This record gives sequence, structure tokens and C-alpha cells, in this order.
Amino acid sequence: MIQVGGTLPEVDFSLLENGEITNPGTNELFSDKRVVLFAVPGAFTPTCSQAHLPGYVALADKLKAKGIDSIICLSVNDAFVMDAWGKASNAEEIIMLADGNGFFTKQIGLDMSTGNFGGLRSLRYSMLVEDGEVKKLNVEDPGRFDVSDAQTMLDSL
Repeated sequence: MIQVGGTLPEVDFSLLENGEITNPGTNELFSDKRVVLFAVPGAFTPTCSQAHLPGYVALADKLKAKGIDSIICLSVNDAFVMDAWGKASNAEEIIMLADGNGFFTKQIGLDMSTGNFGGLRSLRYSMLVEDGEVKKLNVEDPGRFDVSDAQTMLDSL
């Protein structure tokens, strides 16, 4: 598993922007930037939709006021699902990033198998990334939502 001080691997993601799929890479998203990245097991799932994403939506302005350049929500879903979830959640200030094949999630060791529920998924976590380097990492125990929420991240900045 990636640790504080580790560098994010260079991979390409999927992002739906203005009706078009783009494939920004790690460098494009994180180089020379201070980024809050949080990941969820699945778009539209209960904890993710009722608490995790809404917390970051509500505190986006406060996070940015603390010097955060961008806030990224990541899930092992496709870009169309992430875009629809972002629109349904009023997440205009959040980059809804798809790790469609789970390659990034596997590379950083924060993947889990959910079997028939959904196959490969991401663990629930948040991290502060500065210029591609992990500065803070909050990984949830399975089934928990205690340390990766927006308020915990805001309080740590």
C-alpha cells in the first residue's frame, strides 16, 4: 500500500468533460498542485452518496480556501457513471474521476475484491497530494466511515 511520502504512479484515467471522454494522466492532475483525492467503493452506493461525496461538496470552498487547487473523487467506475453521479450530487467543484480498469487503485495497493457485488473496487480513503507526493493518507477499515471524510481532511490542513 502506498504510504505518506510515496509518489503516485503515472496512469491514465477517464473523465467526461463537455460530453467528451478525456484521459488525463497522474502528472496532469497532480503535478505542481495541492490536491485532495478521496476514493469510494462505488458511485451511487449508500455511504458514498449520503455522506462521503456530499461532505466534500459542502466543504469544497473551505478546502480550497486552505490552498487546495483541486478536489478529486475517484472510483473504479466508468466516466459516464462518475459524471452522472457528480451531476446528481451537485458536485460542480469536484473532479469526478474514473479509474475504469482499476489500474491506479491496484498500483497504489488500495484495491479490494467485492466478489459478486462489483468485483474490483477501491477501498474508501482520502489523501492530500502535493506535486504527486502523498502528504496525508486516511484509509478506512472495511465497512467504516470515520477518517476519510471531508471534515477530517479540512481539520488536518
